Amino acid sequence: MLKNIEGQTVPSVTFATRVNDEWQNITTDALFKDKTVVVFSLPGAFTPTCSATHLPRYNELAKTLKDNGVDDIVCISVNDTFVMNAWAADQESNNVTLIPDGNGEFTDGMGMLVDKTDIGFGKRSWRYSMLVKNGVIEKMFIEADVAGDPFAVSDADTMLAYINPSAKKPQAVSIFTKPGCPFCIKAKELLTENGYDYEEIELGKSITITSLKAITGGVTVPQIYIDNNHIGGSEQLVTFLNN
Repeated sequence: MLKNIEGQTVPSVTFATRVNDEWQNITTDALFKDKTVVVFSLPGAFTPTCSATHLPRYNELAKTLKDNGVDDIVCISVNDTFVMNAWAADQESNNVTLIPDGNGEFTDGMGMLVDKTDIGFGKRSWRYSMLVKNGVIEKMFIEADVAGDPFAVSDADTMLAYINPSAKKPQAVSIFTKPGCPFCIKAKELLTENGYDYEEIELGKSITITSLKAITGGVTVPQIYIDNNHIGGSEQLVTFLNN
C-alpha cells in the first residue's frame, strides 16, 4: 500500500550526479533547505508517458509555478546520472532539475519503491508528486495503486491548481522560421518583449516549404500560432499585439 506521508520530512539522501564530466554529490539538504520545491517522480527516463507528458508539462509550467512561490522543480527517477543527463538533453528540460536516484534510496525512504520486474525494470519509483517546504512535505499527489502506470493526479496542472487555482497558465506559442530571416528575428523579439515563450520550428531542419504550406497555408516565414490560432507573419503579429 502506497502511503501518504504529508507532514513528514523528506528522506536524507546523497545523490551521485555527473556535472560537466565530473562527479558531484547533491544532498537533500541542498535541494530542499529553506526552499519551496515541487517534486515529481516517475518510473523511468525515456519512457512514453514520462517523456511525452509528465516532464514536458512541468517544464512548460515552471515559470508559472515559480511566479506562484515555487523556488525549484525537481524530477526524481530511479535511473543513473548518465541516463538522466541524456534524458534532460533530449527533452530540453532547462526549467526542471533532474535528479538520479540510482540506488533507489530516496524513493525507498518515501515508501514509493515498487517492483517492476515483470516488465524488466527491476525496482522503480511509483508515479507521484509533492510540494515540499523547507524539507517538510506539505502535499502529496499519489497515483492510484492499480495495475499498469496510472497518470491522473501527479501532473503539473494538478499541482499548480493546488498552489493557486486561479493562476494564469502560459499560452502555447509556435513560430515557423528560417535562418537569416529578418522578419523572423523581428517576430521573435516582439514575442519575447511581450512576455511570450515560444517554440521555434526552423525550415530545413524539421520542416520543408511544402510542409509549411500544408500546415499554415502560407509559403513565407515567419508563421505564428498562439493557442491554436494562426496569427500570420510579423506584420500580423504587430496588429495582434496592439489589439
